[in-house]
Amino acid sequence: MKFSVKVILKKDVLDPQGKVVHQTLNNMGMTTLKELRQGKYFEIDIDENSEAKAKEKIDLMCKKLLVNLIIEDYTITKI
Repeated sequence: MKFSVKVILKKDVLDPQGKVVHQTLNNMGMTTLKELRQGKYFEIDIDENSEAKAKEKIDLMCKKLLVNLIIEDYTITKI
């Protein structure tokens, strides 16, 4: 069973890397860009029969290692 995990900085956390990418794209002529925030993306293939159990295990992975819960939010989606 495959899942994707998208991790993004919380809205009130500054994103200096996203700001640099945004400014660079503006300098390249892409001036219609309103906002850009950088994040992380994981694809996880887990050997589990139950979708609910798989999500629980992936949620635990996120909380223990993949996500900094103080400054990041995440979503888990089956793919």
